[in-house]
Amino acid sequence: MAKKGLDTTFVHFGIRKEDMDLIEVLCTEHKLDFDWVKDDLLKEFHEKKIRNQDMDDKGIEKIIEKALLKIK
Repeated sequence: MAKKGLDTTFVHFGIRKEDMDLIEVLCTEHKLDFDWVKDDLLKEFHEKKIRNQDMDDKGIEKIIEKALLKIK
């Protein structure tokens, strides 16, 4: 029987659990810290998306650049 209710991953990031699992696998394959990707990239992306801010390629690039500056 499938679980009913909201997926907490979706609630926090707007991304389904299955997709988040795929992102985690890709992070492992590319030696990226999944927690960093989740917290610094996905969280900001989701926040902008729910505020109806334009999220074109340029906007996504800015989110990534901002996150990368934090690790330098």
